[in-house]
Amino acid sequence: MKAATEQSLRFLVDKWLGPVSAPVHVTQFGRTKWDSTRYVRVETSLPDHSRSLFFFRHADGCWCVFPPTHRKRAYAESWRASLAQAAA
Repeated sequence: MKAATEQSLRFLVDKWLGPVSAPVHVTQFGRTKWDSTRYVRVETSLPDHSRSLFFFRHADGCWCVFPPTHRKRAYAESWRASLAQAAA
């Protein structure tokens, strides 16, 4: 199991965006349309470039740079099953 600090959004922002002298800001947050997964977009701006990343909250409470796929897969399977039942 990961340490609590390795699951935090702050830890991952530092890990992925690296040490930057400019402040990091949350520029967008909400829930995805397909399964209501929480997401946050963070951005840092430097004079010559900016960086931004999306982080997704997984069911176990971890934040990751990729959305949880098991929910999409489960949704697709239940949707196919309901189509099959309707066709029968």
